Amino acid sequence: MGTEVFAGIDVSKDTLEVAIGPQGERMSFAQSDDGWSLMADFIQSFSPGLVVLEATGGLERAAVATLAARSLPVVVVNPRQVRDFAKSKGILAKTDKLDALVIAQFAQAIRPELRPLKTTEAQQLEAILNRRRQIVQMLTAEKNRLHSAPGWTKKDIRLHIAWLEKRLEKIEKELETMIRNSPVWRVKDELLRTFKGVGPVLSQSLLSGLPELGILDRKKIAVLVGVAPMNRDSGKFRGRRMVLGGRAQIRSVLYMATVAAIRSNPVIGAFHERLIKAGKAPKVAITACMRKLLTILNAMMKNQTPWRPLTQNMLDMQHSC
Repeated sequence: MGTEVFAGIDVSKDTLEVAIGPQGERMSFAQSDDGWSLMADFIQSFSPGLVVLEATGGLERAAVATLAARSLPVVVVNPRQVRDFAKSKGILAKTDKLDALVIAQFAQAIRPELRPLKTTEAQQLEAILNRRRQIVQMLTAEKNRLHSAPGWTKKDIRLHIAWLEKRLEKIEKELETMIRNSPVWRVKDELLRTFKGVGPVLSQSLLSGLPELGILDRKKIAVLVGVAPMNRDSGKFRGRRMVLGGRAQIRSVLYMATVAAIRSNPVIGAFHERLIKAGKAPKVAITACMRKLLTILNAMMKNQTPWRPLTQNMLDMQHSC
């Protein structure tokens, strides 16, 4: 029986550094159509059990798509995990070639779990959602400036606000069109939005940024998003539970939806009220409500069951699935 092979890829703007472990073979490829194809050929020749890359702000997408098209087992991981792994081995130096080797060693030692990759359509939806978020941030900044701006700049700021509002309206129409034109997304969007408190922004964000929704169990999905409390205990010391890591953009949108659900959804509202009466801090109560909302949506997607208050007990029983 042969030794299992693992590939690590360090991604930069212009190059892909590939390391094969445990053999230690290395090769560099250009970030181009030919480079991606040659890189996939090189890795495929070793029949790896796992190929790991770090998330690098989208620079890894073309390489991941090329590997996935070859049916290679590819995983994109958080760079912090790899850096912490390197430090644990006493590797403090950092170069592209060394990083590729460390990623290959990380793949062999940790063996991160394979997860569904985003489709091209999901990546496009995510890109438009990111642009929407940027426009909202610019609108907020300009509206804040307007209050304290001197008179001779207010006209320009108002014109910019009007232009941004038109762009925001256009992007929101594009998002709605994308959802309507996809039979699969349309069904999922309609299912998610049966829950009172889930609007178009949360639904679109979950469709693009959380393809694992309805696939993982309730504990794993909570950890993935970053709403699961983590222990901080040592010996007799019992530290405060905290939420750490996860997908920040999903968590941010989930927070706003939860605040709305506390006011509008009787189940989430009653749960929040119960926690407050029990003496929980407001932030702790909201985080718990975020986790409950995510758990319910995960169960709805897993069972393809639209939200009805009468089905709450049934969903609660199936949350542990």
